[in-house]
Amino acid sequence: MAQKFGGKYSPGSSSPEVVDDRRVDAAGARANILFIPGVVLVFMSLGAGPVGLMLALVAGGTLTLAAWLLREGLRAAAAYDARKVARKPAVPRKMMASALTGIGVGLAAMTGDVGLFGSIIYGVAALGLHVAAFGIDPLKDKRMEGVDTFQQDRVARVVEEAESHLEVMTGQVEALGDRPLLNRVTAFQSTARRMIRTVEEDPRDLTGARKFLGVYLMGARDATIKFVELYRRKPDADARRAYEELLTDLEQNFAARTERMLLDDRSDMDIEIKVLRDRLQREGISLN
Repeated sequence: MAQKFGGKYSPGSSSPEVVDDRRVDAAGARANILFIPGVVLVFMSLGAGPVGLMLALVAGGTLTLAAWLLREGLRAAAAYDARKVARKPAVPRKMMASALTGIGVGLAAMTGDVGLFGSIIYGVAALGLHVAAFGIDPLKDKRMEGVDTFQQDRVARVVEEAESHLEVMTGQVEALGDRPLLNRVTAFQSTARRMIRTVEEDPRDLTGARKFLGVYLMGARDATIKFVELYRRKPDADARRAYEELLTDLEQNFAARTERMLLDDRSDMDIEIKVLRDRLQREGISLN
């Protein structure tokens, strides 16, 4: 079981551990600003004739696709970095974005008078600068020592599924523009992510948490989608109260399950210490 014994539920802890689950968009302005060059290129090439305009359109589309891939790649890399057990991204979005940026810049350069060789140089330079600025995608799975690969793969799949459900909930409630309700959903998600972190610290806790991170979060996601559809058509105080009561029940159950997992871990540790003490005494080593 999880081996972190100094956390929020450990004996001797005077208050629960405060966890800040606020997340900043990993893409941010530095990625979003790269959507601009493609648009500017097309507008500046409107009077360049049919060939120049066609090159500009292709180059602009390529640069825009590269910017989108970069944004998603940065978010995937941030999620990978935030987890203790994670699988590498299935699609290397950042590296694809670098390649497309090089192609787009090379095509854009062809609309000028630098020639084919000059366009290739510009494209290669853009590719290199893009890699230097944003890096490449994670190339291997993140694992913990001392835990078998199969178990860690199971944890990675469950965590990815759980985070996906939580992200859908956030997106749905954000669409309502209701800050108090979004804060309530965020509070529940903070409790759910404490369980996720507990499982990540020791994948052997997965058995007790799998139903919570799978079935229960899927139910919370579906309930959120249905509530938002109803509330968007007609704000209903009773529906809102029922939804918030559901979040409260889920939050209490997640917190209680996480506490039991951590208390069981403490019991396991006490047993291990007792076994070790008895063994040392049999070897004639006194701990007094």
